[in-house]
Amino acid sequence: MTTDGQNDASISANQPKRDPVRRGSNRGVVLFCLTALVTMGAATWAAVPLYRLFCQVTGFGGTPMRADRAPDRIVDRTITVRFDANVVPGMPWSFEPVQRTLEVKLGENALAFYKAHNTSNETVKGSASFNVSPDNAGAYFSKIECFCFTEQTLAAGESVDMPVSFFVDPKMLDDRDARVIKEITLSYTFYPVEDSGSAKAEVKPTEARQGG
Repeated sequence: MTTDGQNDASISANQPKRDPVRRGSNRGVVLFCLTALVTMGAATWAAVPLYRLFCQVTGFGGTPMRADRAPDRIVDRTITVRFDANVVPGMPWSFEPVQRTLEVKLGENALAFYKAHNTSNETVKGSASFNVSPDNAGAYFSKIECFCFTEQTLAAGESVDMPVSFFVDPKMLDDRDARVIKEITLSYTFYPVEDSGSAKAEVKPTEARQGG
């Protein structure tokens, strides 16, 4: 005959014991998953600015390069630069190139102008994205000064000429795919900026309406 105490002891002996090693292993898996999620979130947040920086440094995707000055040599080979202007829907500006095309020599420091006009009755701040086509010309199209480097603010009814100083690098002739290019299109798209922390979107000109 068994007592209640003996029955309790028997039941306790038959129950599986918790493995402290397994508990530690489970905690490690949870911590690993949380770390992975945080890392993925940080990578996603940084992806856009890193991609833009990569494009500016390499000319990838038709993003023009930036330079401090034009190269020392000018090659007697001309190329046509065509200028395109766009504004996103809802942007109360008219925006157009002063000249439609320029013939420039490779290595020559050229200057072009765009004109913007605020058609609204209030001050509007804008920021311009940009690209060149064909895409493989981006690595050889460099801007020295450009209105697109900073945000632009126009008062109600104000008009302004916006300059862009650029050159096409003679190194393009060393690229068997790029040296056949005879025409490059430089395109800008203006977006409204709500505050100084707003980010520029990167879209193709076909996603915006023509500014004039």
